[in-house]
Amino acid sequence: MSAVTAAGRDRDAARVPVHGLTVLYDAECSLCSFVRDWLLRQRQLVPLELVPAASAEARRRYPGLDHRATLDEVTVVGDAGQVYRGAAAWVVVLWALREHRPLAHRLSTPAGAKLARGAVLAAAKWRGAQWGGRAYPRGDGWAYDPRAGWTYSPPGCDSGACPTG
Repeated sequence: MSAVTAAGRDRDAARVPVHGLTVLYDAECSLCSFVRDWLLRQRQLVPLELVPAASAEARRRYPGLDHRATLDEVTVVGDAGQVYRGAAAWVVVLWALREHRPLAHRLSTPAGAKLARGAVLAAAKWRGAQWGGRAYPRGDGWAYDPRAGWTYSPPGCDSGACPTG
């Protein structure tokens, strides 16, 4: 898989056409779930499939991805193996949407890429600030269910390497 990390890279659509995109999103993040629902309501020029990041389905489809990283940074995978992360992922998702393709073209310019990156950083800051400025990573035993809220289950010591704190 090739990594595309900047909004303006690899625009050779004739060589590597995109016929479908898979958006990996953090299913335990309220902002991510809101955006997922919003994406599903949009008219799509390129079909979007939304799959929870680091899920069994995501691991089966993309065994070469760093699935822990997909929980921290939005990741989009094209049907030909293209991988987009961060701001580039948001630009390609907007490009797939009928009403937002012109915006995606503007965000793929050097000036637009700065704006896209700023939006992604603002969203990341909001995610981290939801709970008093501290994000609760799954490795710490925290889990979020929209119906039940946050729950804590201490990590097990099956491996013999228990975290101490």
